[in-house]
Amino acid sequence: MNRALPAVRLRVPTHEDAFVWHRIFDDPDVMEFHGGKAAELSVYEELTARQRRHDAERGYCLWTLLDESGQVMGFTGAQPWERDWGPKGEIEIGWRLGREHWGKGYVTAAARQTLERMRAAGVPGVVAMVDARNSRSIAVTRRLGMRLAETFTTSASERAGHCYRLDL
Repeated sequence: MNRALPAVRLRVPTHEDAFVWHRIFDDPDVMEFHGGKAAELSVYEELTARQRRHDAERGYCLWTLLDESGQVMGFTGAQPWERDWGPKGEIEIGWRLGREHWGKGYVTAAARQTLERMRAAGVPGVVAMVDARNSRSIAVTRRLGMRLAETFTTSASERAGHCYRLDL
């Protein structure tokens, strides 16, 4: 059964979004596959600033994800993979959502918008790096039509990570 996806809006992150991201990601469930706890506020301040630069320079970034009422729910978007392991030099699509918004189709709707924007920007393909235990994100990659391409062992946690690919 296919349900209608909710309306979502993506916008370039503001400085104020750093505070909201810090608050909504301060949840062990949300951060289970991202180190277990929220980063310090300064990390989110740097992240939102970097995303503004990415958008200005590349035309894409990790956008702030808003619901119909304008409430910040998290982020969805794409950025270059900058770690020294994994799909170096490729463009990674990603998402993170506050716990209260899980299971409602927001990530899938926003990720589809992201793919449309990536195509419009001329990006030939994207990857998604997902912890092998993260069944929710794996399900999103499937809904997007991505295919499992590689398995990596992450350097920080020594856990298996899946690399999903999609040609645009």
